[in-house]
Amino acid sequence: MEATLTEFLSTGVFAFILTFVRLGSAFMIMPGLGDSFVPERIRLWTALSISFVLMPITADYLPAEMPSTFGLVVLVFLEFLIGLFFGTIARIFMMATDTAGMVISTMSGLGSAQVFNPSLATQGSLVGAFLSITGVTLLFTADLHHLLIAGALDSYQTFPVQEVPDLGSMAEFVAKVVSASFAIGVKMSAPFIVLTLLMYVGMGVLSRVMPQVQVFMLALPLQVLLSVILMGLSLSALFAYWLSQFEQGMIFLLSP
Repeated sequence: MEATLTEFLSTGVFAFILTFVRLGSAFMIMPGLGDSFVPERIRLWTALSISFVLMPITADYLPAEMPSTFGLVVLVFLEFLIGLFFGTIARIFMMATDTAGMVISTMSGLGSAQVFNPSLATQGSLVGAFLSITGVTLLFTADLHHLLIAGALDSYQTFPVQEVPDLGSMAEFVAKVVSASFAIGVKMSAPFIVLTLLMYVGMGVLSRVMPQVQVFMLALPLQVLLSVILMGLSLSALFAYWLSQFEQGMIFLLSP
């Protein structure tokens, strides 16, 4: 009886704890499940359920014997660090929508309109909040959340258990992902930058041709109107581009 209990603790419970630490820490900050508007209890139970389902698969990557108390604490900390790293990468790719929203709001004359962004749990731009919520919806509609789960599972090959990850390489990779996410956001807002530039060039020419016309009284309403029209025409293309870039980023992360 004692041998059976010891075997259960060393295989079942030990494997579940390590699996939950890595996957749970990743799911807590991933886009969608890790958003602030999702109750903490739902996030906890979802992470527990997914960890329990994936435990038979992750058990092959875990050590056969339970380490000492100090070794177990170190191992849990390393698993938490790896899960936090993977969840952060997915969250940074999601931040491209908020970056695009801030640029679009500034270019459309709505930069001073601040609303509560539930995805970031803070004040943000009006367009940024809209793009963030829509991006999370499309993330689940396009089944890209499967890549998040597959990536968390595939991290056991990229970051083996009981091996200290290279913190320098991790920091460098995070910097590259931040740069790529910012570039994606700027590219998404490029039509609005071009539109605003052309509109202000035209207003500048109009003020020189007809000085009596108050161009600044016409610029802001026209800027908002043209931006709304452009948003309606290009919204599907913007999200199609973002979904393709998000998918490519997650697939790249899956490759060992």
